[in-house]
Amino acid sequence: MSSLWTPGGEIPVDRGPGQVPTEDPGLTTEQEEALAIAATEMAAVRQQLLATPVDVVVTNHIMGLYELAAIHLNRDEPDLSSARLAIDALAGAMDACKGRLGEHEPTLVEARTQLQMAFVNIAKWISEPRSD
Repeated sequence: MSSLWTPGGEIPVDRGPGQVPTEDPGLTTEQEEALAIAATEMAAVRQQLLATPVDVVVTNHIMGLYELAAIHLNRDEPDLSSARLAIDALAGAMDACKGRLGEHEPTLVEARTQLQMAFVNIAKWISEPRSD
């Protein structure tokens, strides 16, 4: 049997969809119902994830890293350290999965290149002395 961490402590849970703990961990009826709904929703998300091709899921995560880096680069004061970490994670994932990212791989390669060039340009701009 698995458990679910809550602020009130560990709650034993059965991995079956829609199951609530069989032992009474001190939950109210409303909490038990909310837990049952959450377990059912989690089971549905797992099934949806299983039905999605893995390359699509990985590509989605890589695009999340792209967006994270872009957000840090586009701040009023760019955060190069955070952007670099996101870019390195993106590049590492892409390098580890090279040739297996499906039809969107060329787009991802181009996006990575553009992001890296933007990083270099912004870093250069930041390091240049300003004559304000």
